[in-house]
Amino acid sequence: MKIRIYLDTSVIGGCYDDEFAFWSKKLFAEIHQGQKIAVVSDLTLDEIEKAPQEVKNLLSSFKENEIEYVSLNDEAQQLAQSYLKHKAVSDKHLADAQHIAIATVERVDILVSWNFKQIVNVNRIHLYNAVNLMLGYPMLEIRSPREVLNEKEI
Repeated sequence: MKIRIYLDTSVIGGCYDDEFAFWSKKLFAEIHQGQKIAVVSDLTLDEIEKAPQEVKNLLSSFKENEIEYVSLNDEAQQLAQSYLKHKAVSDKHLADAQHIAIATVERVDILVSWNFKQIVNVNRIHLYNAVNLMLGYPMLEIRSPREVLNEKEI
């Protein structure tokens, strides 16, 4: 079974950022090679609408069997509000909480992000997962794209 990887907006835009391009492109290559499935939410699609055209075009490069679309539904909205209530993030970062909630509700294998302040942050990951466990959800793996690549030992 292929690993389902939730892509937040920073990973897609990362393909055009000098600091993150190498790793984002490698992750996309693994998806195109059939090693992983990209999971993209309507929230990500909405955020991408504000991005340059080259970033928008990246998602159209995925074939139907390489990508799965999910939505910010009522259950995910409520979970995101729980993250705010328990101070995993502030109200100012609702969209980040929503990404985490969608990935949790959809039970993806891993959420990947380049957002080290609000998402890929060990203290916040512990808080997100504490809320998840308290509410009966599984823990969510949250990593940078670099950490999920199938790199071979040399």
